[in-house]
Amino acid sequence: MQTQIRDAASADVGTIHEIYNYYVENCTCTFQIEPETLAERQAWFDARRPEHPVTIAEVQGTAVGWAALSTWNSRKGYARTVEASIYIHHDWHRRGIGRKLLQDLINRARELGHHVIIGGACTEQTASIALQESLGFQTVGQFREVGFKFGRWLDVVYLQLSLEPDESS
Repeated sequence: MQTQIRDAASADVGTIHEIYNYYVENCTCTFQIEPETLAERQAWFDARRPEHPVTIAEVQGTAVGWAALSTWNSRKGYARTVEASIYIHHDWHRRGIGRKLLQDLINRARELGHHVIIGGACTEQTASIALQESLGFQTVGQFREVGFKFGRWLDVVYLQLSLEPDESS
């Protein structure tokens, strides 16, 4: 199975929307409670800037996942720190697609001059956490009971990957 990673286009927004909303309704990998509208996802896509790309994973011409680098904090001092998001169509798990998308995001972040990538995950999402750790992310903190979904309180772990040596050392 050959997976191709490419830049997302406006024509991909429907697929991105569909994949994401599945997880809103069925999973703790996002704490969004209500499904978003296609118009909301289109506005999100249209607001993207070159330093915050969105990518698509394709297998035999079919989009099976997406990834994005996003602003981690809107204050200027955090401009070179980004957050990574990856969502794989639920029928395509455990085929290495998430790894390819995350490795591609890491490469893009380096090329764009970012310094740190932040990854966060509900502690129930052990595959996501293991993927990040396998690519060099290190756990930097855990917040207890900060999210509430499906009638229960959930913990979140944060990981980070430094992309270049600390300039102060």
